[in-house]
Amino acid sequence: MPPGRPRVALTAGQRAHARLHLSGVPHGHGPGPGGHDFELPELPEAVDVFDTVLRDGSQQEGLSLTVDDKLRVAEQLDHLGVTFIEGGWPGANPKDAEFFARAPAELRLGTATLVAFGSTRRAGVRPEDDETLRHLVEAGTSAVCIVAKASEVHVVDALRTTLDEAVAMVADSVDFLRRHDLRVFLDAEHFFDGVKANPEFSYRILRAAEEAGAETLVLCDTNGGTLPHEARAITAGVLSRFETQVGVHFHNDSGCAVANSLAAVSVGATHVQGCVNGYGERAGNADLCATIPNLSLKLDVATIDPGRLERLTPVAHHIAELVNLAPNPQQPYVGASVFAHKAGLHTSAIARRSDSYEHITPSLVGNGTRFVVSEMAGRSTLALKAEELGLQLDSAAMTSVLDSLKRLEHEGYHFEVADGSLELLLRRSTGWEQTYFELESYRVISDHTGARSTEATVKLFVGGEREVAVAEGNGPVHALDGALRRAIGSRYGALAGMHLVDYRVRVLDTAKGTASVTRVLIDTTDGDRTWTTIGVSENIIEASWQALADAIVYGLVHRGVAPAP
Repeated sequence: MPPGRPRVALTAGQRAHARLHLSGVPHGHGPGPGGHDFELPELPEAVDVFDTVLRDGSQQEGLSLTVDDKLRVAEQLDHLGVTFIEGGWPGANPKDAEFFARAPAELRLGTATLVAFGSTRRAGVRPEDDETLRHLVEAGTSAVCIVAKASEVHVVDALRTTLDEAVAMVADSVDFLRRHDLRVFLDAEHFFDGVKANPEFSYRILRAAEEAGAETLVLCDTNGGTLPHEARAITAGVLSRFETQVGVHFHNDSGCAVANSLAAVSVGATHVQGCVNGYGERAGNADLCATIPNLSLKLDVATIDPGRLERLTPVAHHIAELVNLAPNPQQPYVGASVFAHKAGLHTSAIARRSDSYEHITPSLVGNGTRFVVSEMAGRSTLALKAEELGLQLDSAAMTSVLDSLKRLEHEGYHFEVADGSLELLLRRSTGWEQTYFELESYRVISDHTGARSTEATVKLFVGGEREVAVAEGNGPVHALDGALRRAIGSRYGALAGMHLVDYRVRVLDTAKGTASVTRVLIDTTDGDRTWTTIGVSENIIEASWQALADAIVYGLVHRGVAPAP
């Protein structure tokens, strides 16, 4: 068992739920595979967290990392405080070779240990002559993880060698790496499927690794089909037979990777592999963003340093940006929507008692409560949202904004995803009016003369003076944005720091074809915050103008810019 780590500080309510054992096989005596009796251990004090985003996670379809990306992701994982970072397979491709060559000079890891991944020696090849093992030694890491087939069918059909040779490959490889003073983890590939078919052989693989000096025996559910009761029983069976640290590596093909990881820890596994955000091939790996807080906050098993747990959400989102994949808003613990409350009944209860609809305090994992306003909103929801924004709504204003909200959402607006436009709507209900500019008209002309240019003209009043501006762009939104900025930019210098970062269109009533109502969402950032604004119209350019104008006004308001006199 790894040395204990500082415990996470729990609230009284959370501590009451801590160390709840997973249902199924109870602690004490229990049957293992084959009907053997053994003593089930208590929950461990701590587990090692092993992240494999840079190796297994990068096999996800649509995920491609440059060497610079891998270095930045590794920095974030270290900032989070995981125990091990699997960096890749040195020698397998030029990218991973460059990563391990640059890592010593460019990575300053404070908490994590970098691990190189590879395989055992090839069948019939001495370890001294095996290229894969040589690359592992030359990678310059203090720890390595090697994969070995732990399923009879894979040895016979995939490796096309004998079971005895497969066992010898493990023993020789671990011994060779240990003689080079490397810490060795063995990934027993297909172990859960293999032990169901021929447990004697699967155990021989683990025994060979243990006797050769492996530090950790990692049981892999490579096909991802294992269920929690199987994960618990099989892991417990291994723990009853071996003294070496036991770890687990679950894939999510049956939707059980996190549950399986918890089940394995519940019987004594002290090493858990997975990926931040659950990245990985097919259905992905166990999501460490759920595994870590479930262990630390629910089972009181130490994972990362408790002072770093609040970094979980920002690190998850930062890594999502680095790998260029949109964060999942419904992702447990770290998703943008998992502590968002929309129904009036929920929000009124949350106002009185936060744990009525939140299973943890969101700030423990760096997330936060949000009150989402839509046509389902009641007065309590609006009151909480207004309070969140620092606005005072009297009874008349509350009624007015509720009526406006329901009417506009019926027309196709969707304010729960447009925080910027929602705030402006609430401000207007208090009597506020935006006086930064007043639109007279705009016109957009698109030419197809080979260059495909679009020209926009905007006429408006700023501080009582009429301004006319013309700009070209690669489309109507780009051209309108340019013309608006030219018209008012000299009065509002803060505009230079605001930029459109995303533009999305949805057709709302497809039965009408090209005459359908469209909804436009625009994301804008000033470097410190990002906000979303919305426009709805049968004319896509009009919908775009609405969202664009709201984006500019919202940004000026939050920059504290005063309207032109």
